[in-house]
Amino acid sequence: MTYKFTASIVKEGKWYVARAVESGVVSQGLTISDAQKNLQEAVELFLENAPRKHPSKEAPLLTVLEAQI
Repeated sequence: MTYKFTASIVKEGKWYVARAVESGVVSQGLTISDAQKNLQEAVELFLENAPRKHPSKEAPLLTVLEAQI
């Protein structure tokens, strides 16, 4: 079964930190490509070991918000 996840990748120091929005799984890499590949592997491991209730196949609603301080 194939699931689609939204990945958020940000640079933190020398690392790119990748997060799968729907599952909260996080990984990292020294390049964007490495971070994305490592995240895919981490999500696959998560799905193998997760209870049988997998995330929705529906795409999440993504939006932008502004916070003032």
